[in-house]
Amino acid sequence: MFILSELSDLIRIPPHTFNIPIQHAITDELNKKYSNKVIPKLGLCITIWDLLDIKDGLLKPGDGGSYVEVKFRLIIFKPFVGEILTGWVTENNAKGIKIRLEFFDDIWIPENYLFENCEFRENEQAWVWKTESDELFIDVNEKIRFKVEKENFYNIKPKNSSEAMGKFSDDDDDKEKEPKLPAYSIIASCQVSGLGCVSWWD
Repeated sequence: MFILSELSDLIRIPPHTFNIPIQHAITDELNKKYSNKVIPKLGLCITIWDLLDIKDGLLKPGDGGSYVEVKFRLIIFKPFVGEILTGWVTENNAKGIKIRLEFFDDIWIPENYLFENCEFRENEQAWVWKTESDELFIDVNEKIRFKVEKENFYNIKPKNSSEAMGKFSDDDDDKEKEPKLPAYSIIASCQVSGLGCVSWWD
């Protein structure tokens, strides 16, 4: 579920941190830049693991900060295809099931990736797996076990100044209503024994 990835970057160390050890200052700045951010084709950054190499700092005219080239390793959330994970159901609808982990909530099980003989019951807002002897419900907030099928990365455009300030024209109303795709999401499945609600198999 987690991997270590090696990266390099040029980091600005602000003047007010010159009185603390350089390793701590660099780690703080790297965490500000990378933690809880998605790197395309890599995954969700969790935190800095360690620093591998620190070059000498460089100064720029008119800037009191120091620019340091650093090589470091990041802890990345990137489950492999076929990995079995456990999360909680956050939403049920006719198209599938949405799942969250403690730190990530863009996991989706489409209807065609559920068990055979599964049906969605609108009045109960729940998916039901009809077995030979019973009906097993998948309700919101249930703990669920699932298998990772694939990852999706989307290039999210940065907001312009008016969008960032929450100002939209009438022409933007339709855009505002469109569902926004997450930068990183996971498609999962529940189709084999042992998957589905944890309570079924206890």
